[in-house]
Amino acid sequence: MTSFRVGIGYDVHQLVEGRALILGGVTIDHELGLKGHSDADALTHAIIDALLGAAALGDIGGHFPDSDERWRGADSVELLRQTVGLLSDRGYSIGNVDSIIVAEAPRMKPHIPAMRVQLADAMRVDSDSVSVKATTDEGLGPIGRREGIAARAVALIYRRENNRDDG
Repeated sequence: MTSFRVGIGYDVHQLVEGRALILGGVTIDHELGLKGHSDADALTHAIIDALLGAAALGDIGGHFPDSDERWRGADSVELLRQTVGLLSDRGYSIGNVDSIIVAEAPRMKPHIPAMRVQLADAMRVDSDSVSVKATTDEGLGPIGRREGIAARAVALIYRRENNRDDG
């Protein structure tokens, strides 16, 4: 028997000057970057939270707290690799991840193929198992005013359980 579990993740970071814009492990040429303790990769953070949630292992802040200097400037794709290791240690594999970036600018479409490759490599899955989409908030709210970038993700994980007949 196979046990399936689903988790959701969300992250948002403020856009600021003097920081690189990194999403899905890809550095994107833009005049603003995301503010955060680590590299502030909102997409990767949302995926980490979705995976942790699916396994009932808490959230990214519990595993990689911004109060811990070890994580200052951390590469979020490396944090994703560590998260996949936590799941693997508990017998879980990743089925697929579906995610969406919410940003007014810059245009994400040219960067999505590279994001999918980076994320799939970190999660030890084929890139066909990783969906990354992008949309805008149509000028509404803080994202619409270009104050930040948000990301949402859903993850399916599974664990194969022994199928035995005790009768």
